[in-house]
Amino acid sequence: MNVEQPPPPEARTEAVPTAYVVIGVIVLVLLGVATAVGVVILASTFPAELEAIRDVFIIALALESCIFGVILMLMLIMLIRLVNTVEFEIKPILEQTNETIGTVRGTANFVSTNVVSPVVKAKSYVVGVKRGVQSLFGDPHKNLPD
Repeated sequence: MNVEQPPPPEARTEAVPTAYVVIGVIVLVLLGVATAVGVVILASTFPAELEAIRDVFIIALALESCIFGVILMLMLIMLIRLVNTVEFEIKPILEQTNETIGTVRGTANFVSTNVVSPVVKAKSYVVGVKRGVQSLFGDPHKNLPD
């Protein structure tokens, strides 16, 4: 019996080299420092314009929080509907399934005790009688001339 083994999984290659990750982190830190320096310079030279930009960002954050609030309310409604579905639709189906499994188990036990066991006993008696006859009189197939 020759069973072929599946080929070994290919060696896992590194997705992103470590040097690229280090370079990316350095670039992000430099951009953050440059942004901070730019904000300080703009605050000292154009304070009125910077206040207007700040106000625009505050309004944008307020709108974003309103949108997130609406989204959270929708998600809460969907979660409530899911709980109701599980409680009132799926739970009765599972209970009916358990009842069906119980019925099938009972039927299987009934068939096993009332059909299969007697058939097995009868077959064993027939085989026992056949072997007894063979041991007393020999195998009739071997006694026939070729």
